[in-house]
Amino acid sequence: MSKFTDLVNGNNPVLVEVFADWCNPCKTIAPILKEVKSSFNNSIKIIKIDIDKNQQIADKFQIKGVPALLLFKNGEVIWRHSGLIDKDQLINIIKEKI
Repeated sequence: MSKFTDLVNGNNPVLVEVFADWCNPCKTIAPILKEVKSSFNNSIKIIKIDIDKNQQIADKFQIKGVPALLLFKNGEVIWRHSGLIDKDQLINIIKEKI
């Protein structure tokens, strides 16, 4: 948990994807997140957290389903979403929030 806290407490925005290996929508969102990251010229960090291996994080942020996206800025969740999301919509939300 402390490593996770260190990752999201930096000055740069961090998009966290909470996923599970058994989750088909999680597999669908993976290439979308790669495109989103390249759209920001790597100025945003994207990390993946396996919900089955990190239940403490899921509990802390009350994540009930996957995929779940959490956007952090300076250690605070500034946006969250459950389920699939369109690439362009996600890019626009991140631009608006950061």
